[in-house]
Amino acid sequence: MPDLRITARWADLLAIYRAELLERCAPFWLKHALDWAHGGILTCIGDDGRVLSTDKYMWSQLRAIWTFSALYNRIEARPEWLDAARHIYDFASQFGRDEQGHWVFAVDRKGKILQGATSIYADGFAIYGLTELARATNDPAVIDLALATYENVQRRLARPGSYETAPYPIPAGGKAHGVSMIFSLVFHELGLLLDDAGILAAGLHHAEEVMTAFLQPDSGLVYEYITLDNRRIDSAQGRSIVPGHAIESMWFMLHIYRHWQNQVRIQQAIAAIRRHIESGWDQDFGGILLALDAAGGEPWWPFADSKLWWPHTEALYALLLAHQLSGESWAVDWFQRVHDYAFSHYPVPVYGEWTQKLDRQGRPFTTTVALPVKDPFHLPRALINCIEILGLLDEA
Repeated sequence: MPDLRITARWADLLAIYRAELLERCAPFWLKHALDWAHGGILTCIGDDGRVLSTDKYMWSQLRAIWTFSALYNRIEARPEWLDAARHIYDFASQFGRDEQGHWVFAVDRKGKILQGATSIYADGFAIYGLTELARATNDPAVIDLALATYENVQRRLARPGSYETAPYPIPAGGKAHGVSMIFSLVFHELGLLLDDAGILAAGLHHAEEVMTAFLQPDSGLVYEYITLDNRRIDSAQGRSIVPGHAIESMWFMLHIYRHWQNQVRIQQAIAAIRRHIESGWDQDFGGILLALDAAGGEPWWPFADSKLWWPHTEALYALLLAHQLSGESWAVDWFQRVHDYAFSHYPVPVYGEWTQKLDRQGRPFTTTVALPVKDPFHLPRALINCIEILGLLDEA
């Protein structure tokens, strides 16, 4: 990997990211994961592509629909990518919902439900994946399923306590940043697809929740949990800060508020990206810590001092986008640091994808964190997004 401080031009970086996506990441999933015999995609697999379990976590299926559709829509209209997206959609649409229309958490290889609707996040990923597939196909059945999911979710969101958020529970009397975070973006994307003012407004409502309730003005930090009436929760869980999650959330905000031409919110989101990369960076060993306690105590979040792949992939794109929108040099400096850490720690070149879990010192470990899955989402999405921004920066 060349030293970016000496050789980097946007075109050089564009070539690096395209190669990572097209020569390694995407081929890994096409080679190892599509379950052509029983449907869907196998995502409980090792870094070498070995299948570790044939259980199918539904949000991984739905995220994979997004990824293969986005590859087709935004990188190149390759038939094999659309075929993969349709194949996974066929499985998910047949086996992914319960009798109430809620998306379930996990099924077995043939689609039998193993764990029911224990996470409304699955419904969010359903809207996300179906919206991107609809962009590729304009299939009325796909659009109808996305709309049915939207309407179902809206009814549940109106009744706090009526839904679960596995793998991390909401404390009693509280609400989760992740809920407003995901539904701000997926409602926004569905609203854009359908040119529907009501759905766009629903996305903006959740974006405002993120920016005015979860993002705290005194500290500049995004709290993962607050009370239903927007007060802080005085507990270790209530003080949870997940820097990578906040950074990911803020690039969602940049997409949404760019559409609404709200420069105040854009600047707030860019400032929050900087706040969380600076607070989350491990000054001793490098890399982004998974979680912090807002008061400096022992974090509630499991594996808080680990270095997972996904915060780094999200930060790569968020920092490029922050620079592209603001022109500020700190974002480039931080992008370089995150890039250097990520590309020197996570890639597994012989197989093509990235390893997911490192301890604080950067050593791989095998204990399950959140879910026992490896799925085609955070890395390919970040590479797709970075390729788009690097192309724009190279042309500027």
